[in-house]
Amino acid sequence: MSPIRSLPGGPSNKKTVWMVVLFVFIVVAGLLYVKWWPYYHKAFTAASKHSIGSSILNMEAGGPSLHSALMYAEAYFKSVWKAAVLGILLGSLVQVLLPTGWLYRKLGKAGFKSTLIGGVSSLPGMMCTCCAAPIVSGLRKRNVSIGAALAFWLGNPLLNPATLIFMAFVLSWKFMLMRIAFGVLLTFGVSYFANRFAGETKIPESMAVLPEEKTESYPFLVRWLKSLGRMLVSVVPAYLIAVLLLGAFQSAMFPAWVGGGIAAIVVFAIVGTLFVIPTAAEIPIIQSFLALGIGTGPASTLLVTLPAVSLPSILIAWKAFPKKVLAFVSVSVVAAGILSGLIGAWIL
Repeated sequence: MSPIRSLPGGPSNKKTVWMVVLFVFIVVAGLLYVKWWPYYHKAFTAASKHSIGSSILNMEAGGPSLHSALMYAEAYFKSVWKAAVLGILLGSLVQVLLPTGWLYRKLGKAGFKSTLIGGVSSLPGMMCTCCAAPIVSGLRKRNVSIGAALAFWLGNPLLNPATLIFMAFVLSWKFMLMRIAFGVLLTFGVSYFANRFAGETKIPESMAVLPEEKTESYPFLVRWLKSLGRMLVSVVPAYLIAVLLLGAFQSAMFPAWVGGGIAAIVVFAIVGTLFVIPTAAEIPIIQSFLALGIGTGPASTLLVTLPAVSLPSILIAWKAFPKKVLAFVSVSVVAAGILSGLIGAWIL
């Protein structure tokens, strides 16, 4: 039986089918233009040059400064703006094109099945954590469970197939396997236990939207523009300010003098969890740190913490999850970073 025909609480008609088809078309076209086609060519660069570019960090920036903030923000947004636009677009469209009943049936339960579907669904997206966050917020507004939404959010950057391929060519297959292991642990394990930790899967009142049967009476364009407007207001200001702030302090947050011991692993675990980077930017960052003599322990820590979450992405998703869930995920990423650093120092 078609999932659309089995919707509870929503009419099964051609309009619903065409809305789902339109959403899928926009997703495929957007990802093809922003992610799939560019990454296809980038894989050949990684294979032939064993590099995908230079580090986005400016380690010679000195102390915190406005100049450093602006330079980092320029480099960062030049890299991510297309994906950020796509993420905001999809985050708004998921609220008006996909049937609430079907989403709840597939992704609304607190069991592992919903978490698994959410994580697997993230693999084609290949988004960085900030670009995936608006989509996650949109999913939560449609009653998607905490575990499924988190799995989608964490899976996008951590289990990005393109990044894994780049990593194998540029760093090594050992780094790639380390990333896969901790990516699976965080995407499926931490997300599932976040459901248990939350104790309930109702969306916060601040995220509540009108029931589907009531909003259907409004024209599609009106519903979408309202959704897009709310998304822009909640995403853009916090995003811009957080990126500028982190860019200003980039050289202080990644002190090369800490060396390669346990202190560096702990520092980089915390800093990597807070800092924001474009998709796959952790690879040249790690490459540059290894060239500076930073050990494989801190490098392995950044392998996990840099892409997983960031201060801007947490702010974007701030209203989508209970605060204790965001704290649980952040602490889990830091802990996973420390563990990966200790393992990396031992085996890499």
